[in-house]
Order: sequence, then C-alpha cells, then structure tokens
Amino acid sequence: MKQGYFITGTDTGVGKTLVSAALIFVLRNQGLRVSGMKPVASGCVNNDSDLRNEDADRLLEASNADTDYDIICPYRFSEPVAPHIAAKKAGINISIDHIAQCYSQLNSSSDAVVVEGTGGWQVPINEEQYMSDVAIELALPVVIVVGGRLGCINHALLTAEGVIASGLSVAGWIFNQIDPGLQQASEVKSTLQGRMPGLLLADIPWQKKPDATAISRDFVFIDVNSNRKP
Repeated sequence: MKQGYFITGTDTGVGKTLVSAALIFVLRNQGLRVSGMKPVASGCVNNDSDLRNEDADRLLEASNADTDYDIICPYRFSEPVAPHIAAKKAGINISIDHIAQCYSQLNSSSDAVVVEGTGGWQVPINEEQYMSDVAIELALPVVIVVGGRLGCINHALLTAEGVIASGLSVAGWIFNQIDPGLQQASEVKSTLQGRMPGLLLADIPWQKKPDATAISRDFVFIDVNSNRKP
C-alpha cells in the first residue's frame, strides 16, 4: 500500500508548508512521484473567479505528480480565520469523507502524498471534528513541526502526546527556529531531543527567506518505504 506523511505543527505560522515542501523534495530525490495536499485552507485569495491558497500553491509547485487543484485543496475559504468558523460563514460543512476521497485520488497517481494540516493538532474543522481526525482517518505517520519560540517545549510535548494518544506514530519532528530572539535556542532543542518521540529530522535555524530545496538537503534520511503497510 502506498504511504505518505501528515504534517502537523505546534501552532499556526510555524513553517508547516516549508517543511512539507522540503519533505516532498526529499521523497522526490528517492525517485518517487510525490503529491502535496492541503485539505483545508483559509485566507485564500480570489484569482480569476477561483480561490487560491498560497500554501497549496507552494505544495503544487514542489510536487512532481499530475494533480488537480480541487483535489490538492478541496476546502478553500477566503476568511483568514479558523477553518470551522470560515466554513460556517460560507455555509459549508467540511467532510472528512470527502477529504479521504481526495487523498485516495492523489494516492492512486502518486508513490507518496505529503498532507499538510491546518493550524495545530486540535484545530476544529466542523462542530464535532478536528484536524487530528483527518490524520486519524488517513492513518498516516505524523511529522511534527516545532516552531522554535518561547513556549515551544510545552506546545511540542502536548502535540506529541496528542498524536500518540490518537494511535498514530510520530515519524519524526523538525525544530524550526521562527523567533531570531529565542533565548538559549540550543538548550531548548536539547530539552526536546530528550523528550520528543521520533527522530529529529531537521534543525532549521532562523532564516529571513528559508528555501525548501536547500532545507531538504539537511534532512535526516527518511524512507517512505519503511512506513508502508503490508
């Protein structure tokens, strides 16, 4: 069975899209056809009567498999707010079944799919379900992006705890220093290394304009075949 990864983060704005694109390049360098997916996106802009999302655009640009935009990003909203709020205002109910169908289509035309979540692990997508429920439905190993800033230790450990409690595996985590003024950044990372499950896949220092292709070259080797189910 083909496989991929679900990318979550300790919060919004921690570099999930950057890491997702970098991971796509890592897998492409293994000779795989890879698709990126952003199931739910808010803060989209209208382009020729079609809503486009910057994160989904970046994943599409990184991908090397033939994909359709409505499959890559099936739920797009203009309001830059939490998905369940944006969906309610638009009169739309976000369906995990539909997301799973879109994922299945991507999976059929790819060797691997990198799925980027929205916000953090427990962001609501409708009145009853959360982004974590999407990951559980897709049954993908999870990569956690830790936004390196004050408070990230607590956020990272709670996120990892939530992933493990859901029954999913943590394939690894990334330390992405998003605050150039973070005090004792190396000690913060060292603390997490002793407590986080999975490998530290990449240590991304603060960069004004980070580049996914360059970051992919510094990833600890991650083999999609090791996460395939029999």
